[in-house]
Amino acid sequence: MKVLITGAGGFIGKNLCVTLDRDERYKLLKADLETTEAELAKYLEECDFIFHLAGVNRPKDEKEFFEGNADFTAQITQSLQKVNRRNGKKVPIVFTSSIQAEQDNPYGLSKKQGEGALVEYGKTTGAPVYIYRFTNIYGKWSQPNYNTVVATFCHNIARGLPIQVNNPEAELVLCYIDDVLAEFLKVLEGSPTLENGHCIVPVTHTIKLGALADTFRSFKDSRGNLTVANMSNQLEKNLYSTYLSFLKEDDFSYPLKMNVDDRGSFTEIIRTPDRGQVSVNISKPGITKGNHWHHSKNEKFLVVSGTGVIRFRKIGDNQVVEYHVSGDKLEVVDIPTGYTHNIENLGETDMVTFMWVNECFNPEKPDTFYEEV
Repeated sequence: MKVLITGAGGFIGKNLCVTLDRDERYKLLKADLETTEAELAKYLEECDFIFHLAGVNRPKDEKEFFEGNADFTAQITQSLQKVNRRNGKKVPIVFTSSIQAEQDNPYGLSKKQGEGALVEYGKTTGAPVYIYRFTNIYGKWSQPNYNTVVATFCHNIARGLPIQVNNPEAELVLCYIDDVLAEFLKVLEGSPTLENGHCIVPVTHTIKLGALADTFRSFKDSRGNLTVANMSNQLEKNLYSTYLSFLKEDDFSYPLKMNVDDRGSFTEIIRTPDRGQVSVNISKPGITKGNHWHHSKNEKFLVVSGTGVIRFRKIGDNQVVEYHVSGDKLEVVDIPTGYTHNIENLGETDMVTFMWVNECFNPEKPDTFYEEV
């Protein structure tokens, strides 16, 4: 199937192109600002399906709304009608409109007129027409100060630039680009999601503007406090992925605080309020660390480099249990409560151990008691 994508270089278009390019069933005809009228006419003659994503959002002159949204759409439908009259071809078309089409403003009116041209095309030819009225689509490759406030917040906060929040209580309905793409794949198969006769993306999320700003600030702060986003919350998960895509290319990495002594080092990597913390421990050859036990705190040890032994002794007993560990055979060792334990580097090189503990360290309630194994 030959699929024409107008606005192929834009936010939605780029995401759609890289998705469909992986599928051998589709040959893409990509149209953007560099496409000539002759090339576009050829594409319209050849195509079997159209995603009409091209449009104007923020022009210098209001008349550009109508030229880029209404007139261009009318031009496409007129060409398709000629194709239909010549060979009876009924080319389905998806149109990315906006909820602004319900408003009396230049942008909304231009989108409404574009919708009207497509509805007429569908009536005249019998071709399927799918009109989506989108609101606040966000995700990777969106443009700040153009596509959505999400892009602007991500760009500015990632760079330490100010943002403007006029009304923190204002509610936004957000639609994630991956959910848009999932819906578009359904449309290609002829099964759009409909609600009251209108095409919709079934997954959206609502958030207040102030909460949105605070969420992105928390992502920036997470490099210092080592927290991570709540991945069980789908909106927060999507927003975090979007935020990371806006990092400057020389700002992908960030330093950690290493606690270093003559035995080696201990460095926290991640802290979470409900899933504990992850750290990396480096032990010098011959060094033993630990010799303590916990009432409720529990841990997992994973040696990824070097060789060593983890020893356990149940409090009140004399028997010592040993687990030999090595980076040559990755094996997680659980550290049960009520057992004093230590870990010794038996090799001639540094031993590297990843450690997970079920709760973040609280100096007021450390639940850690010294006792030799």
